Order: sequence, then C-alpha cells, then structure tokens
Amino acid sequence: MIDHIGLRTARFKDSKQFFMAALAPLGIVAAAEYPSSVGFARDGTIKFWLGASTSQPSSMHLAFQAPSRAAVDAFHAAAIVAGAIDNGAPGLRVDYHEHYYAAFVIDQDGNNVEAVCHQA
Repeated sequence: MIDHIGLRTARFKDSKQFFMAALAPLGIVAAAEYPSSVGFARDGTIKFWLGASTSQPSSMHLAFQAPSRAAVDAFHAAAIVAGAIDNGAPGLRVDYHEHYYAAFVIDQDGNNVEAVCHQA
C-alpha cells in the first residue's frame, strides 16, 4: 500500500549516521545520497528517505522488517551504540501475535524506531 516514506530532520548528519548504523543489521543500506537527503533500500528498492529540514518534525513510529530475530537483536544493539534510547528491548510481543519479535528505540529526533520479525 505504501510505496515509500520520507522522514525529515533538522539534524540531518546525525540522523543519517544513526540510520546507517541501526539499519545495517537489517540489510538496509544507503542506496542514493544527495547533499540534503539519503534513500535507504534493501535489495535495491528505496523505501525510506531521510531529508534535511529547517524545522523540527513531529515524532512518528517507523517499523522496519527484520529477516530474523538475530537481526532484531543486532538492530537494537547498533541503534543504542549510535545514540538511541532504549524503548523496548528485543523480545516477543505476544499481545500482537505469537511470533511478533521486536525491539524499539527512540532516535535523536524523538521517533520511535522498531525492528520486527514475524517468523518463529
């Protein structure tokens, strides 16, 4: 349903470094870079754009698909090292469904960023 999503930040360099580090364990990498934006992709298709802004954006929730539970764990560890605040350690969230394995962090702009694996 959604082709891609764009997130704006007044702290572009910091946010770019954060997302590059946090998304790498999920197989998501910078696929296109411009002076004020960067597009992230897995398998070559850009689905997430980060762009510079002169105003503070409102916070949002972003959930990225992880290929495995180990990738969720690695995302959480990398995000914390990159400066995020823990918002839910890796683990099962059975109130969503029995195999919902996720981790949550708050990035530098106050966004709730999640990595989730739906596989057992």
